Parts: sequence; structure tokens; C-alpha cells
Amino acid sequence: MNISVFGGSAPRPGEPAYVQAYELGQRLAQAGHAVLTGGYIGTMEAVSRGAAEAGGHVIGVTCDEIENWRKRKANPWVKEERHFKTLRERLGELIDGSDAAIALPGGPGTLVEISLTWNLLIVEALPPRPVILIGEGWHQVMNTFIQNQGDYIGEHDRIWLRFAPDVDGAMLELANSPYLKSNGSHS
Repeated sequence: MNISVFGGSAPRPGEPAYVQAYELGQRLAQAGHAVLTGGYIGTMEAVSRGAAEAGGHVIGVTCDEIENWRKRKANPWVKEERHFKTLRERLGELIDGSDAAIALPGGPGTLVEISLTWNLLIVEALPPRPVILIGEGWHQVMNTFIQNQGDYIGEHDRIWLRFAPDVDGAMLELANSPYLKSNGSHS
């Protein structure tokens, strides 16, 4: 199964967020999953490194717009690069190319990835899949958003988001997802 992992570019090797992302990549690979990341630094690098060092397949989804802005190429743990011209195309591949999405802490880009995936699930533009958000930060952000928007977000829209306190919880949510068959494909 292909798992997209969203997260910020800020974590550096040795920092707790980097270690957490590395562990997630490692655990996903050990469970037999390929990982898709944005392919660059921070969370993307840590997940890629963890998965690659555990023998997993790492797909880096990159684009010209990021490379022109940041002046860097895909991290060295990417085994397959899917390169696009625009950030929008890159985002589409991260969402469409996955069977599940997991989000680690991040900034506006990570919020966009979560929100677009969630909205595409709500309008049935994607086959059902788990969207698992790791950490109290995402839980607070989404709960505040849902509570403050009232009737704009119905109960049936909320079912798509799953929350996990840590990597163990995310792996459990993934394993128990009602949207994935035992062979790893969409139901």
C-alpha cells in the first residue's frame, strides 16, 4: 500500500520531530508499505530515511516551483522521484497516489494537504481512505475549527479524520481502517 506522509520542513536530525518522522517511515516500511513524501528536507527527509534504511520503497514527489524557491533537490533516500512542474501537480500526486495519508506536525503546506484530502473525501472525489493526524496540535486545530464552524461541518464530514497521539497510535489506526482491504487496496 502507498502511504503519503505530510509534515513540515523544519525538523532537523536529532530533534524530537525528526526522530518521530524517522520512526514512522521505518514502521511503515517494516509493515510492507511504500511511502510518498514531498521528497525534500525535515519531516520528508526523516520519513524517507527511516523507510529506506528499513528496506522500504520511498517515492519523493517533487516540483520545479519548490526547487526554484528552495534551491535544493530530492533527499538522498528517495528511490523513485515523481517530478512535476507545479506545486499543485505535486499536491495532486501526493493525494491521488496514496491509499492512506498520515500527517505529522507541520505548517500551512501540511494544513493544505490535510484539508484538500479531507475535502476530496467529503465530496467523494477520492475512494475512501484513512487520514490520520498525529499529535495533539492537529487534534486541537481541527477540533477548534469544527466547533467554531458549527453546521458547516456535519457529523458525516468528521468521520474522515482520525487522530493519533503518536506513531504507535497512527500505525494502529492504519491497521484498523475500515477503508482498506487486507491486501492493501481501497475497498
